[in-house]
Amino acid sequence: MNKAFVKESDQDEDEELAASVPGLPPGTHNYMTRKGYEKLKAELDQLVREERPVLVETIRWAASNGDRSENGDYIYGKKRLREIDRRIRFLLKRLESSTVIAPAEQENTEQVFFGATVTVCDVDGELEQTYQIVGVDEANASEGRISWIAPLSRALLKAREGDVIRFASPAGMREIEVVEIRYE
Repeated sequence: MNKAFVKESDQDEDEELAASVPGLPPGTHNYMTRKGYEKLKAELDQLVREERPVLVETIRWAASNGDRSENGDYIYGKKRLREIDRRIRFLLKRLESSTVIAPAEQENTEQVFFGATVTVCDVDGELEQTYQIVGVDEANASEGRISWIAPLSRALLKAREGDVIRFASPAGMREIEVVEIRYE
């Protein structure tokens, strides 16, 4: 098979990766908690210091075995190396552009800002949920961490305990009440 049909350019891969990762609105900062920053930095260190060197050694060994066109270790290794290098470039860009915010050092703890842990309930008082407002790279809704650019976060920003907030959810307009605000 001609290599022109199987080789992808790094630029195409970078664009594909950028499209699959939630982006930031133009002109905004990449806010991140210290914990989120450390997690991304640990992933970068692990890729650079452990995974990539082992993979490079495997590729070198596979290349020394002769014919590379049918060498699965070599072909898979090169593909995986491109994936790792793409992720390393992405992490470097994200870490360079990040602004680390320490929630515990927030001066105004009576209002909801980045890093706040907010407990809300439906206006009926039936369903109570807790969310932490975090950066786009550390958001995980199943763990209660929502991005600061999410509709719920934007609606909660600058709210105080006892405020009733209206926001557009996928299920339609909702009203929730802010029960508690903490900065941890």
